[in-house]
Amino acid sequence: MAALYGSMCLRLKTVKTINNFVKPEQIRVNKSSRRYQINMYPYDVQHTQYIAQISVFSTALVHNLHQGPGCGNNTARKQQKQQNDTHVSPKAGPSFDGAKPRPSSSTLPIAELLKEAEENQKKRQQDEAKTKGKRGMGKAQKIAFGFFAVGSIGAALLSFYELGQPPIDDNGNRIPDEYDGKFILYAYFMRGIQGFQNYRKMIVEPSAEKLLPDPLTEPYYQPPYTLVLEMTNVLVHPEWTYSTGWRFKKRPGVDYFLQQVGPPIFEVVIYTREMAFTAYPLLDSLDPQGYIMYRLFRDATKYANGTHIKDLSCLNRDLSKVIMIDCNVNAFQIQPRNGVALKKWDGDDSDRTLFDLAVFLRTIATSGVDDVRPVLDFYNKEDDPIETFRRNQARLQEEQEQLVRYNAEKKEKPPIASSWKPAFFGSRR
Repeated sequence: MAALYGSMCLRLKTVKTINNFVKPEQIRVNKSSRRYQINMYPYDVQHTQYIAQISVFSTALVHNLHQGPGCGNNTARKQQKQQNDTHVSPKAGPSFDGAKPRPSSSTLPIAELLKEAEENQKKRQQDEAKTKGKRGMGKAQKIAFGFFAVGSIGAALLSFYELGQPPIDDNGNRIPDEYDGKFILYAYFMRGIQGFQNYRKMIVEPSAEKLLPDPLTEPYYQPPYTLVLEMTNVLVHPEWTYSTGWRFKKRPGVDYFLQQVGPPIFEVVIYTREMAFTAYPLLDSLDPQGYIMYRLFRDATKYANGTHIKDLSCLNRDLSKVIMIDCNVNAFQIQPRNGVALKKWDGDDSDRTLFDLAVFLRTIATSGVDDVRPVLDFYNKEDDPIETFRRNQARLQEEQEQLVRYNAEKKEKPPIASSWKPAFFGSRR
């Protein structure tokens, strides 16, 4: 009875040890037998080996308890202990040079087996969570794509309905067109296509064939030359800071430049790629004196290949008298001979380009050339036309100074004939 009681106590202690290492969700209760059982997965071999090890251990211990302390002798037990110590498992393999054999999975401690089983379960849970996440993302993407497709189709149908309606006049009366009397769906479809083409033309092409009015006639004064200027990175530079946000910085010399090139020498026109609601207040602050005669914005440009191109032929002016200043060569690619490309101003306060540009333009205008394009061709051969003009001006000024000095020296020296003529002919009394 004592042995049986000891065996039961040992089994209860073993069950308590298992409960300490096994998670509650891994244990289930069998209501019929009221015995605790561990949830075993078919692919979890470590749990099976662990249960088998516990059974063998408890059976051997019960067998020893049945023998009692008086059964057998100490010599037999010592011999059995020596045999167990010298026994080597065939799975672990023989030991060489005194090295201990590596324990197999069946001889590992209970704590290590439970820890390894928990790690395997965590890995399985993580893999399952990743798989569920991928499935959820795929489902959400399909739903989003479905909503996008339905919305796109609905927007297209609504656009065709709005653009495909018959035209009406100011009084609300219907205006006959070429699609009257045809199938209603076909008529709406063709009017919609025509509306899209007109909308694209409005974006790509300039807003009008003649962007400027006709030149002024007497008694009004029309300047002989037309100067077309870009605003962004030529007169102002956009910059952004944390304290002020977006703002436009005024280039040094803007006031002097507009004063020098304004009427009566040039007809100044601002032709910018900026929108009107952005550029109009800026031009009001840049030109309080009113030197700028006309203002053209993005809607007056031609959009192609990602660039807003400025077609000077739409200005209604003689191109032989038109000069365009821009920092983008592609902006005047239709009439490249009429343009001067400046370097993009990046906000440097020590910049002096506008002062030199004003002298360059005044020199051309006061020379009275019939066609400005040959003059611009000469300077456009260089990378920096304004720097080339500055060097030529410095060389010309030096030559003029040398000529003035030569004339002054020539006046100071008397001619050679004046010194010997009286002595040769004799003096008259």
